Amino acid sequence: MASTDETVRSTKKPRRTQGERREATRSALLDATVDCLIEYGYNGVTTTRVVERAGVSRGAQVHHFPTKGELVAQAVQHLSHRRRVEMAAEIADLPHGAKRVEGVLDLLWRSHAGPLFQAALELWVAARTDAELAEAVRGVDRQVTAQIWEGAELLFGPVARNRAFAEDLETALATMRGLALLLSAGNDPKAVEKRWKAARKRILAMLAEHDPLSSAN
Repeated sequence: MASTDETVRSTKKPRRTQGERREATRSALLDATVDCLIEYGYNGVTTTRVVERAGVSRGAQVHHFPTKGELVAQAVQHLSHRRRVEMAAEIADLPHGAKRVEGVLDLLWRSHAGPLFQAALELWVAARTDAELAEAVRGVDRQVTAQIWEGAELLFGPVARNRAFAEDLETALATMRGLALLLSAGNDPKAVEKRWKAARKRILAMLAEHDPLSSAN
C-alpha cells in the first residue's frame, strides 16, 4: 500500500520546463497588452499597466519585450492568432444548407463587432503615425485576409471559387468594417446591429446570385 508521501508526490503536477515558463510569461504579457488595448485604447497602453495585469515583473517584461513598440508589435501578431482561434471554435457549429451563408455572415460580423476587432482598429489608427507599428499591422492584415480566402471554400463551399462571388464577399467584408467603425466611434450598439441586419439582407440577396442555397430571407 502506498504511503501518504508517495500519494502526495504522485498527485503533484510536473514542474514546468524553463521553456514552458518563458512561453507562459510571454503569453501573459501579450494577453495583457491586448486587454489594455481593448480597455484603454492605444494611447492608454503603458508597460506599467501591462505588467500589473499580466502579473509579472517589470524585469520580465523588459527581458521579453525591451520597448513598448516591440511589445505592441508582437501583440498584433498575438491578436491575429486569438481572432483565428475564436472564429475556428465557431465554424464547427455553422448550419448547412440554405442557412449556411447567413450563418457565415453572422460569424464574420460577430468577429468584426467584438472587442478584438476594436483593439485592431486602435492599432490601425495609431499605425498612421508609427512606422514600426504600421509595418506590423500591415503584416497581420495580410495574414488575416489570406486566412479568410484560404478558408472561404470551407465556409461557403465550392461557390467561393467563383470570382464574382469573391468580389461580392469583399464588398460584404468592407461593409462589416464600416459598421465596426461606427461602434468604435461610440454609436449605439443596438442601432448598429439594426443597420447590420438591413445590410445582411442586401448582402444575402447579392450572394444568392452566385449560390442557389443562399437565403435572402
